[in-house]
Amino acid sequence: MSEAVRQSYQRGPVVLRGKAIPKETSDARLLQAQETSDWLHADPWRVLRIQAEFVEGFGALSEVGPAISVFGSARTPGNDPHWAAAYEIGRMLAERGIGVITGGGPGAMEAANKGAWDAGGTSIGLGIELPHEQALNPWITVGINFRYFFARKTMFVKYSQGFIVMPGGFGTMDELFEAMTLVQTRKVGSFPIVLVGTEYWSGLIAWIREKMIGEGTISPEDIDLVKIVDDPAEAVRIACGG
Repeated sequence: MSEAVRQSYQRGPVVLRGKAIPKETSDARLLQAQETSDWLHADPWRVLRIQAEFVEGFGALSEVGPAISVFGSARTPGNDPHWAAAYEIGRMLAERGIGVITGGGPGAMEAANKGAWDAGGTSIGLGIELPHEQALNPWITVGINFRYFFARKTMFVKYSQGFIVMPGGFGTMDELFEAMTLVQTRKVGSFPIVLVGTEYWSGLIAWIREKMIGEGTISPEDIDLVKIVDDPAEAVRIACGG
């Protein structure tokens, strides 16, 4: 079987292979300014697809019970201490009866899902249509694939009691700062945000203190929106409210 045949692309519930694989994602098409002659992807019709994602997400997650979202890099290898920490966090959350929600990908996300799975807990993966990262990891009891980032991000916040954030890249930072903004602007109430890994996060926190607080773009107390720990058990305790 050729590589072209083996490669697959998931768009919502549809699996595409070979020449049917699109050259751009749904998010990319949504953000295009130019008009399209394809009525199925015209903005008024696209609203129905967006609505469907929210309906499907709400329907699938409305009865999952208490949960914590765990974020981290898809590139974290299995021999990395951060992978082991994410696994322990997933396991300990499940042992408390708390569901684990991740982005459903590999790396630290897979580690947290596997920890929850091995402990017999609820392990949720919220995947996203990306050119380079399609399949949900195998350690998921409830999985949803999204076309649009904003619908997916709503689910992370709506069905979580807090965030635990492992070292990660732009996607992890996006989710972190989204949560911090929602708490800072009081769009959500009590919402613990825990960063795991002092060495990794200390540079960012120092920059926030020096630049953002130093130049008055945020208030000094805004830095207290996040807690930094190294111990997975401490991260779980804070995220779960004690």
